[in-house]
Amino acid sequence: MKILVHLSFFVFLSLTAFGQKVTIYNSETNEVIPYAEVTSSDLGITKMANENGSIDLQPFYNAEHLIVLASGFNPKATSYRQLIEDGLMVRLTPSTLTLDEIVISASKFRQRSVDVAAKISKITPERLSIINPQTAADLLGVNGEVYIQKSQQAGGSPMIRGFSTHRLLYAIDGVRMNTAIFRAGNLQNVISLDPFAMESTEVLFGPGSVIYGSDAIGGVMSFQTLQAKLSSSGNLSTSGSATIRHSTANNELTAHADVSIGGSKWASVTSISHSKFGDLKMGTHGPDDYLKPYYVITENGEDKVIANPNPLVQNPTGYDQFNVLQKIRFSPNEKWDFNYAWHFSETSDYPRYDRLLETKNGLPSSAIWMYGPQKWRMHHFSVFNNASTKMYDRLAFRAAYQYFEESRIDRKLNNTRLRTQTEQVDAYSLNLDFEKRTENCNFTYGLEYVLNDVKSKGEAINVLTEAPIAVPDRYPASVWSSYAAYLSYQYQMSTRSVVEAGMRYSSYNLESNFERHLSFYPFDFKEASIHNGALSGNIGWVYKPSSRFKLAIHGGTGFRAPNVDDIGKIFDFTDGNIIVPNPDLKAEYAYNGEVNLSGLIGDVVKWDVSGFYTYLDNAMVKRAFTVDGKDSVIYNGTLSQVFAIQNAAFATVFGTNIGIEANLGAGFYAGGRYNIQKGQEELDNGDKAPSRHAAPAFGQARLGFKNDKVTLELYTNFSAGIAHEDMNPEQQAKPFLYPKDSNGNTYSPSWYTINFKSRYVITDHILISAGLENITDIRYRMYSSGLTMPGRNMVVSATVQF
Repeated sequence: MKILVHLSFFVFLSLTAFGQKVTIYNSETNEVIPYAEVTSSDLGITKMANENGSIDLQPFYNAEHLIVLASGFNPKATSYRQLIEDGLMVRLTPSTLTLDEIVISASKFRQRSVDVAAKISKITPERLSIINPQTAADLLGVNGEVYIQKSQQAGGSPMIRGFSTHRLLYAIDGVRMNTAIFRAGNLQNVISLDPFAMESTEVLFGPGSVIYGSDAIGGVMSFQTLQAKLSSSGNLSTSGSATIRHSTANNELTAHADVSIGGSKWASVTSISHSKFGDLKMGTHGPDDYLKPYYVITENGEDKVIANPNPLVQNPTGYDQFNVLQKIRFSPNEKWDFNYAWHFSETSDYPRYDRLLETKNGLPSSAIWMYGPQKWRMHHFSVFNNASTKMYDRLAFRAAYQYFEESRIDRKLNNTRLRTQTEQVDAYSLNLDFEKRTENCNFTYGLEYVLNDVKSKGEAINVLTEAPIAVPDRYPASVWSSYAAYLSYQYQMSTRSVVEAGMRYSSYNLESNFERHLSFYPFDFKEASIHNGALSGNIGWVYKPSSRFKLAIHGGTGFRAPNVDDIGKIFDFTDGNIIVPNPDLKAEYAYNGEVNLSGLIGDVVKWDVSGFYTYLDNAMVKRAFTVDGKDSVIYNGTLSQVFAIQNAAFATVFGTNIGIEANLGAGFYAGGRYNIQKGQEELDNGDKAPSRHAAPAFGQARLGFKNDKVTLELYTNFSAGIAHEDMNPEQQAKPFLYPKDSNGNTYSPSWYTINFKSRYVITDHILISAGLENITDIRYRMYSSGLTMPGRNMVVSATVQF
């Protein structure tokens, strides 16, 4: 009889497996949880649920050990048999304190963060809805782990672990955004992204070149935009939201709307945002050096320096921005997924505020210094295939075309020449990525091709006569390309221990033509080319003796291949100093080691500590140079000393990151972040100096309350200062950025702000947010910034969801 019972149950399990799906629910709200993962240690397979929270049970037939995992929820251990007995439903309990969540940036595929040795920070949509950042640059700083430099209001250049600009990489839905004209100077490309269109954002700290290639030295910022979602009922489903927001410090007015339409096989999502930012007002308490006592106007062809009626208002800093995202999805079955995405972003002209602060003989150096409209377009076609083949379990193919346009418009005070430099980049990329899991192993491998076609045009006119004036282009006509292959391997030694290793080889090529420059500069060449390669790798070990503690040791290399900005840029970085081309550049390498610890104390506290050390070798830095044997040339009407980017230095950076989150009970919570990074770089005389991009110690602390209707949070952002003697010499030489100490020397002051944010859910469809930033009205600047940050700022927004 017992044999008959067991046999009957076995037959029942076998028949039930075929065609059955498990659905994963939030235990508190009974809503489905999209994109959760089920992992079988017995079978060595992992499957991901669809956007409707469903997953096919058949691959897990008879598995005794299953883990169900979703971001923001406690993992749940179960078995195949238990799933049948539970009616093919899994209910996960929400948790803000877990070491295990789903991340994408480490491999471009979804995986458990507890199995990744590198440090990864997630910025959730819920966090964004509380903080309400105005731009994608502000978005990156909401967790208190990324330092944001600002030269102007329309900008934001992240600093991560002592690196910035073209030593960091941006990825949008798995596609690299970095182009061949990303420069050493501060960048503002990240503002092309729309914070309202983000589904999730991750920051991978340290080198990521194995997966992402060139530029991924200090870190990778991975943005996942809104996804088109299919209908689970088979009927057409629609959803969406509309938001308006106003901020007082810059008289911001933002409007946003998104609409999702989903059928059983087809789906679409549309997102539109428009923002108008006025001139930014600074705080009342702080250094007088930051005040803006003047601005320049032109009347009847004459430049006039006008007294600013309110020196707290940074005139001019305002701009407008428009963003559109359109995605179309076709999923004929559960194995295949086809997606097309169109991204559109464009700003108005916007002033380069820090350059307008420069003076000469007591007067502004420039009458006009602004960027023309920053334009970004991306067409992105992707194919995903989930199939258990010998070669892969998951396949991802991405083909993308991006168009970038930026321009610089400048005119010196009382000078009739108005110059415009316009750059256009056509960026093409192909990525083919595979993931294959076996019982204890996980292989990720792939191929990548990138091509950037760079066009640059310099032109000028006499503003009085409108007669054209010949000026050189900023860059030579250039084509930059890269071919790469990579392999990453992860081995589950036991339930407690994971080792990982990876390797990538990249071949990069650069062809530049300087013929259009020869009439302006006495170069002894008209073409330059670079053909070289770079090998990068990583190795790591994760030890997790329980679900409440994790130790990870990670070592890796990153590289940055020379780009068009390195080899071909010609510009004056300060008055009387000029950068010229150097065709003999090679890749620079970073060697990084780090230890990451994290743990849980009961159900109350989550903590993490990271320590890292990075050595940058063969660094491309600015050094004195000669052109045709001369150390100075006439540029822009000024005798200028010649410099060029050269492989001539090394740099070191080390630091630590400490974080804590606490569940205080009764809906109260607390948290904080503290980051320290110290860096040195080699000078041209062999001496060492503090690193330019190593931000001062900074962080965040917060105390909040949350229930079903209300979220309240009081938080502070803070930064240490940097004394004059501890500043990089290049920063010491920029008095327009910094106040003066008692000895008359420049320094970067410490600062802190106190802020309050609130959110109230009126109904299931309406919520409002209100906040007061910089309550004490502090006047402060981020390190290395020309823009003074907002003073007391009230932010109010309303959102309607359907």
